[in-house]
Amino acid sequence: MSWSLYDLRGRRKYLVPKERWAFLEAALDIGGAVATFCAVLAFTGARISEVLALSPERLDEANGAINIETLKRRQRGIIRAVPVPLKLFDLLDAIHDFRAAHRDVSRAHSRLWPWSRTTGWRRVKEVMRLAHEPEYVSKPKALRHAFGAEATLRMISPVLIQKWMGHARIETTQIYTTLIGEEERSLARITWRGAAPEFRR
Repeated sequence: MSWSLYDLRGRRKYLVPKERWAFLEAALDIGGAVATFCAVLAFTGARISEVLALSPERLDEANGAINIETLKRRQRGIIRAVPVPLKLFDLLDAIHDFRAAHRDVSRAHSRLWPWSRTTGWRRVKEVMRLAHEPEYVSKPKALRHAFGAEATLRMISPVLIQKWMGHARIETTQIYTTLIGEEERSLARITWRGAAPEFRR
């Protein structure tokens, strides 16, 4: 079994869609900077360190995207634009006042969340506990896996998923887009649509 798909007990390492959105709802219930931080993680599939590095200038509301610097490449300055819901910008502005910061040079480059990586990790774990996520997927990286898994379920092109996740190699993306269990079966059902009704489940 692939270590990147299963834990040591053979369990999945990603949140299924209902768990992913339960995480978001729990974060929104907490509110404030925790809510915005967790929402950006959930909607972009970015690494914790990449989200913590975001500043107001990276929020491109006009194009409905967040511009994220890929931090796991040898070369710095590689930026990927990840589309997000427009409502997310309203939430970010309510908490971080980023629209005004765009017009203020002294604030445009300041980090939105002045936390350490450890603090960001703790915030995510706290929200996962509130969302009653299974302990074996109550890890920040499960959100990144969930992003790739749900994009696959929604039939997004692997090349586009690779771009959004900031992978240099498609082989790395495949780790995040390989599905098991009910998620794998949901994709398989698509190939059964032409069969008689009793064979479509």
